[in-house]
Amino acid sequence: MVWQELMNIPYGETRSYLNQAKVLGKPNSYRAVANANGMNQLAIIVPCHRIINSNGKLGGYGRGLHRKKWLIEHERKFTTN
Repeated sequence: MVWQELMNIPYGETRSYLNQAKVLGKPNSYRAVANANGMNQLAIIVPCHRIINSNGKLGGYGRGLHRKKWLIEHERKFTTN
């Protein structure tokens, strides 16, 4: 469920762990969302890099925060709004 919802986040956008928990109907389960993201082995297919902390900070990323930052910036650069 968590990974399926990650795939609904549009290219170039981010959501918070809390937002994802609310979308899943479990607003108090943001830690479970974070744990599920951390177990993702298909990082480009299931874009867990699009999840950030509710304070706007990057949060964690198993492949390194420098990669998460690069992926988010890369996607935003090629998004037309």
